[in-house]
Amino acid sequence: MDIPLIGITVLWTFLYGYLIVASIDFGAGFFAFYGKVTNRDHIINHIVSRYLSPVWEVTNVFFVFFFVGIVGFFPQTAYYYGTALLIPGSIALILLTIRGSFYAFGNYGSKDSKVYMFLYGATGLLIPASLSTALTISEGGFLEERDGTVVFLAKELFTSFYSWSVVLLAIVSVLFISASFLTYYANRAGDSEAQHILRKFALFWAPPTILASLLVFISLREHNPRHFYNAIELWWMFALSLLCFLMATWFIFKEKRFGTAFILVMLQFFFAFFGYGASHLPYILDPYVTVYSAYTNETMGMALTIAFILGLLLLIPSLVLLMKLFLFDADYVKGKK
Repeated sequence: MDIPLIGITVLWTFLYGYLIVASIDFGAGFFAFYGKVTNRDHIINHIVSRYLSPVWEVTNVFFVFFFVGIVGFFPQTAYYYGTALLIPGSIALILLTIRGSFYAFGNYGSKDSKVYMFLYGATGLLIPASLSTALTISEGGFLEERDGTVVFLAKELFTSFYSWSVVLLAIVSVLFISASFLTYYANRAGDSEAQHILRKFALFWAPPTILASLLVFISLREHNPRHFYNAIELWWMFALSLLCFLMATWFIFKEKRFGTAFILVMLQFFFAFFGYGASHLPYILDPYVTVYSAYTNETMGMALTIAFILGLLLLIPSLVLLMKLFLFDADYVKGKK
């Protein structure tokens, strides 16, 4: 049994869950701010608030599981990423703090503040941009070992075409995923005005998502040829991702089966995300850390694998229950309770 491979797969699944749930949250913040500055908040923001109220507190659960798991399974990652993510990680933590403050102040007397709405909307785009740098750094070329010390090459990161293409993809993906879900949610609520606006958002951000994905592939070829050609060998996963995207966009364009469309969006990112992860193996941080070189001892690895699989099996039903009790409750979704 290849425990390191099973471990990284379980952790990647948690990260995928965070990608979907957090993207809806982050994108909703941007759309709420847009509604405020264009005086459409009376149309959009009640849909956003109805979604966020029961969900925002559990958004980071997936991320915490992944963060704890990656250090537990692969302790060596803390040594390298601890240096690499000092700047972008600190920025992300500050932004998450600001966003958390919005939830508190937004619910206790400052709902009409444009300043808080701006911070809410801005952090919704800046957080995924800062977190995406971890994936960029994993491709190599941004760290050096000098005299036994890890040195972060900040200039190379901030001037890298590949780095900025990943940031662009992170931002437009967040907006596309969020708009797709909120369109479906507005449809479930029977709110035709909100559905009309959010559907336009979904269609608007669909082409940039594909274009940004192509840009990442093009830049990856120059930055990390090994990963690029591994990804080419898994072309069928990316082809399935593109097919799901086309079908989802078609349903949204035709204004029908919005729920199916969002499931297809989830599958689109599932195939792309796992195709990316599989083609990156065995490296966690190219060329310093692999899933085998950084792996903890066999006993700890087996215990963590069982614990995280059980955690995943517990977390998914909990989210389903949350959705049934609140998000997709017939009265709640229509604002009757």
